[in-house]
Amino acid sequence: MQDINNHNHQSDIPQEMQKPKMRFRVSWQIIFVGLMFLYMYLPILVLTFYSFNQSRYSAGWQGFTLQWYVKLFQDTRILSALKNSLTVGLSAVAISAVIGTLMAVGLSRFRFPGKGIYLGVSYLPLIIPDIAIAVSTLVFLAALAIPLSLSTIIGAHVVFCLAYVALVVSTRLADLDPHLEEAALDLGATPERAFIKVLLPQLMPGIISGCLLAFVLSMDDFLIASFTAGSGATTLPMEIFSRIRTGVKPDINALSVILIMGSGLLAFAGEFLRNQSQKN
Repeated sequence: MQDINNHNHQSDIPQEMQKPKMRFRVSWQIIFVGLMFLYMYLPILVLTFYSFNQSRYSAGWQGFTLQWYVKLFQDTRILSALKNSLTVGLSAVAISAVIGTLMAVGLSRFRFPGKGIYLGVSYLPLIIPDIAIAVSTLVFLAALAIPLSLSTIIGAHVVFCLAYVALVVSTRLADLDPHLEEAALDLGATPERAFIKVLLPQLMPGIISGCLLAFVLSMDDFLIASFTAGSGATTLPMEIFSRIRTGVKPDINALSVILIMGSGLLAFAGEFLRNQSQKN
């Protein structure tokens, strides 16, 4: 009798309610995110596609080839410009890592007259347009009669790399427990030893992350380098710009793909280190 009642009860329920259908609803947020990523990364995908094109021009597809990547590593001008960019980037980051870390620690740990003004001035390169930094640096070098060379590019890059390293290290400092350094001082450690043995290891993920960010920005810079470079001091962005005036060739496409992959790996490594430092 109970089975009959259950059957009658089920027969009273509309059929579309007895077997609900799985409906996949696409919200406007998913569509918006998809369009945003398509807008951002479609040019990169097109660039990557044409870097394997056998044709010397990007007008049409004529077959798959790796010759442009092989030719790229045989180009002495590209290799020389890459060497200059690496020299500038590594030198600027090394200088900025030392000064930026000390600046961040000093601003965080000590109080002195004019600290607020100094704090605001030290981060000005983050918001000042690159063209203003380039022109002001060029005028400064001309006023002191300093000849333009690779060293002047390094000095100009230290200006904005320093601000980025200090900003990332300051963010890391804000999350640290200040009592650990005080405990080391109470146990007899000198301030220098407490900094090296206690504070510096905790700051290292932030320092590395800031250095990776500054290195990518230095490798990518064209405007400041073009204003402060001397004869023969051609960086990679300057060499690329000089070649695309007559049209984009497949070897430049290949070089751009390699740069994008390298920058992406460095950005991923920096983000990974930042997340690890936050967990710890």
